[in-house]
Amino acid sequence: MSGAQPKACEIAGAVGIIAEVDPSRIETRKKQGWVSYVSSDLDEVFRVANNHLKKKEPISIAYYGNIVDLLEYAVKLGINAELISDQTSCHAAYDGGYCPQGLTFEERTKLLSEDREKFKQLVDKSLRRHFELIKTLVDRGAYFFDYGNSFMKAVYDAGVREICKNGTDEREGFIFPSYVEDIMGPLLFDYGYGPFRWVCLSGKREDLLKTDRAAMECIDPDRRPQDRDNYIWIRDADKNNLVVGTQARILYADADLRLAIARKFNEMVRKGEIGPVMLGRDHHDTGGTDSPFRETANIKDGSNITADMAVQCYAGNAARGMSLIALHNGGGVGIGKAINGGFGLVLDGSERVDKIINRALSWDVLVGVARRSWARNDGAMEVARSVNEKSKENYHITLPYIPDDELVANTVAKALKKN
Repeated sequence: MSGAQPKACEIAGAVGIIAEVDPSRIETRKKQGWVSYVSSDLDEVFRVANNHLKKKEPISIAYYGNIVDLLEYAVKLGINAELISDQTSCHAAYDGGYCPQGLTFEERTKLLSEDREKFKQLVDKSLRRHFELIKTLVDRGAYFFDYGNSFMKAVYDAGVREICKNGTDEREGFIFPSYVEDIMGPLLFDYGYGPFRWVCLSGKREDLLKTDRAAMECIDPDRRPQDRDNYIWIRDADKNNLVVGTQARILYADADLRLAIARKFNEMVRKGEIGPVMLGRDHHDTGGTDSPFRETANIKDGSNITADMAVQCYAGNAARGMSLIALHNGGGVGIGKAINGGFGLVLDGSERVDKIINRALSWDVLVGVARRSWARNDGAMEVARSVNEKSKENYHITLPYIPDDELVANTVAKALKKN
């Protein structure tokens, strides 16, 4: 159970139920204020959910129990969910990342150490049931998306060939979309929007609030719908109590917005209005991470299985003067399934950092836009054309050549006829 999902439900005005088998995770999230209601009784869980639905009041409910039991209850009672997803650590399904139906968290831990073969059998059985329940709810009208946590791959490994598009193997993908294919890719990554982060190194809440206000001044809410969302998000960030540790913020910014915010923050540091600020980003960004199960899932030209983007971001960020550069494996979907190229940039108020901002931040974002543009993603090609027009004196994104389908078909037909 992540804290983000229940908090997001309430911010978005939804009623959400999140299953978790580890009580310590629920306790932590409840104490931090990231989930509002906790129960291990499914009758109570759905009664509370229905009451809030009727009143049109958002709530996040942590169900202490197995997700398969939760879905089974919904199927049995004819309850229709509108959205379903799964964030179980299925990239390590047989190493404890997935708790089989019928076992408590403690029993799962004990069996994992005493009889791994039996544990694997129970995981496979549970995954097969998990899939059948999701399929039933989807048939009733639910929208299910794979979070990119290898859930569908785990179902396939458990022996379910029906989850494959071709009914045989995973080469052509799975029947349910990754949320990068359906949501994050076409709506955000293709346009260069991704999780841009900053940390107020002074540790002062007042510095974070000042950066919130400064970031808002940089956003034109009428430019795109994504910017309207960003404006509302940062406007309400403090009242949503998002900080549990460092004084940090995250905002889904594109290249132009990142540049504007970074320049503004560095100027504020220079004037002594705030202390130093560390910029960074999540691995789950427009550029910087290659993972065919998640970040590069909507890049369809075949390069989604390469590590080109992460390595280029890493090397380019190093050459352009970032304070911290990282190239590493894993990043949310497991070792061997993702390569990440990360960065950090300390804003110290100097003119030297102004120059780094101008030459480095755009690179880090536009590598991802370029990759998606070369894959012929409409939004990315639109952004690439705009970048080329605005920045023609400095750099250029090579656009893909789009062939005329009829010309290709006629040419192939003529060639075959000759032979």
